[in-house]
Amino acid sequence: MAAAENSPSLSATNFVADPPPKETQLPDAVKNDEVEITNLSDQSELEYNSTDAIWYGRHGVKVTYQGMVLVANQVAMSEATGDVIADGNVRFENQKQYFVGEHVEYNFKTGQAVTENFRLGVSPFFGEGLKLKGNVQEKNLTLGNAFFTTDDVKDPDFRIRAKEFKAVMGKYLSAKGATLYLGKSPVMYLPYYKRDLTKHETFWKVVPGYRSRFGAYLLNSYHFPITTNISGTLNLDLYEKRGVGVGPDVHWEKTPVGEGEFRAYYIKDGKADVDPFTNKEIDSERHRISFSDRVTLRTNLTAKVVVREMSDPFVTRDFYESEYRANSQPRSFLEVNQLWSNWSLDFMAQPQVNSFFQTVERLPEVKFSGLRQQIAETPLYYESDSSLGYLRFRAGEQNLPEYAAMRADSFHQILWPQTYFGWLNLVPRVGGRFTQYSATEGESITFDDRSRFLFNTGAELSFKASRLWRGAESKFWEINGLRHIIEPSMNYVFVPSPNYNPSELPQFDTEIPSLRLLPIDFPDYNAVDHIDSQNVIRFGLRNKLQTKREDKIQNVVNWALYTDWRLNPRPDQQTFSDVYSDLDLRPRSWLTFNSQLRYDIHEEQWNQAYHTVTISPNDTWSVRLGHMYFRGGPEFGPDSDNNTIFSSVYYKFNENWAARVSHHFEARDGVLEEQYYTVYRDFRSWTGALTLRLRQNRTGPDDFAVAFTFNLKAFPRFRSGQDRDQPSLLLGS
Repeated sequence: MAAAENSPSLSATNFVADPPPKETQLPDAVKNDEVEITNLSDQSELEYNSTDAIWYGRHGVKVTYQGMVLVANQVAMSEATGDVIADGNVRFENQKQYFVGEHVEYNFKTGQAVTENFRLGVSPFFGEGLKLKGNVQEKNLTLGNAFFTTDDVKDPDFRIRAKEFKAVMGKYLSAKGATLYLGKSPVMYLPYYKRDLTKHETFWKVVPGYRSRFGAYLLNSYHFPITTNISGTLNLDLYEKRGVGVGPDVHWEKTPVGEGEFRAYYIKDGKADVDPFTNKEIDSERHRISFSDRVTLRTNLTAKVVVREMSDPFVTRDFYESEYRANSQPRSFLEVNQLWSNWSLDFMAQPQVNSFFQTVERLPEVKFSGLRQQIAETPLYYESDSSLGYLRFRAGEQNLPEYAAMRADSFHQILWPQTYFGWLNLVPRVGGRFTQYSATEGESITFDDRSRFLFNTGAELSFKASRLWRGAESKFWEINGLRHIIEPSMNYVFVPSPNYNPSELPQFDTEIPSLRLLPIDFPDYNAVDHIDSQNVIRFGLRNKLQTKREDKIQNVVNWALYTDWRLNPRPDQQTFSDVYSDLDLRPRSWLTFNSQLRYDIHEEQWNQAYHTVTISPNDTWSVRLGHMYFRGGPEFGPDSDNNTIFSSVYYKFNENWAARVSHHFEARDGVLEEQYYTVYRDFRSWTGALTLRLRQNRTGPDDFAVAFTFNLKAFPRFRSGQDRDQPSLLLGS
């Protein structure tokens, strides 16, 4: 036991009998407060020389210290100095950095390192050289006779070589007298080379293509760092038929003014279309300006400003299609929020920046909300929502009257949550609302001062029951135990007829048509000016079937059914609302089925049916099939019906080639509305995609487009799956 006595900071047991003099063979792992040494196999050996306080490891050893890991065939470590000498297949890892070599000398206490014939990785950069020395903990290294690349292969397609590099890992890499190689051939001498190792890199993005509406085009963007936290982009787009589009982008994060972006774009459009709403020619001088910023002024006090200004409503449709599909009528606003533990104060200013978009201006509006909170030591809870603002309805290009008024609204509610029998939850509630309107300003709509009073009451009843089958097993269905959860609920809401109905009030916050059921209770229902009488019960039933897959709980089935029973329907309502069904089914980890249904029980017809099946068993192929049926109505506008079948198939032929095919087919009239065909090619350090799109427009000529995009693997331009979900990005828009 002499080894343990001479080394009180280490603990070891099960010593080997008859150890050699001055050495003691130790068990599979030893550690103290700083360093842990572990055997990697049954053949590994650990020995300790108590005289010199040196640890020896042979035949595969791992040394760990504060997140740093060193693995080698042989290791000798001085306990006193922290010096380590490692030989044979040495790999050193520190967070997202690593270097490998045959011989490494490292000090765990100081961080100093020396290695020869090394390879280095600091994603997305990789290097190789004859000698490395420096301080790993301070991430300050010098590399001799080395090269750097972003091509993670033995023989990279391109690389930068120099006799000596200075590297501050995670910040920058610099060298004097560097040479750029393509393959094995030198192509450029660089007297001084410096590369930022942060994510703000200097690089070009180029997308050549052809589109029938644009002619041939070449989209160019030059990305560059301005400061550590600010990056810029210069865009230069050349269109054969439309002209030249130019504009800068600036993005910032973690700055004193918060995080946000500024984007501007201008083009003198040589072939602007006609506005379909006004039948007027769109001005050829087209532009868009986008600015957003979010800043934390202090703890729980945030401010956000968004400005979207455009020359016409279709400039984003023509030149930023993905953005247009996500939000065709963007808002501009200033919002300031102060949050406390039980209260929230919001300031909102929303002007009409674009005169062609319908807007409810808030000039401004202040809202004070009381989050649900217990009243002293009573079993009662309180919540509230109060606002004051000057509101103005602006019609945009629609031929509607415009009006404005001051509005003060205050809602207060008391709740009494209770649990019976240990499982039945009942939450009765009672509340009231007072809304004051000033006399409206406007030529066509005039209301005098009006005060609306509302009373509301109701109760929510729910419970949750579950059962567990631990022994349920199926390798085919990937079942490792089953748990069934059922959650029935019933929510009753009663609102007597107010003293003013919606038609007698100016409409600012009104109901927006929705494909799903809107909330029925306050304050979730926030169409303040559209509130009318209610006497309704919402029934809901949710079923979940869960299992354990890859050590995580996963829903095999998640199914919700819900509908409203209107006990006293208004003239514009039926006794029962549509019945809604939302189903997510995942029988295998790679097989997903989603369903959304909406059935009209009065007319006995389906109003909506949306189904998708996704099959992705591996990274070689995947299939997504879907069907969208929707029976529109006057509230959704003309020609709002849909009966669309869509599909997307991806197949990887080998390590270098892959393809994706997508279709949208409208079954109402047999029109193949949209087709995408993309071929992907892996060029090792970068990937290319050739995309063809055919679009059959219902108004105007058909649209044909083809483009080539490339993507450096070290700096991907799309998030994972983004080119699948937004394929127009592959065309540069």
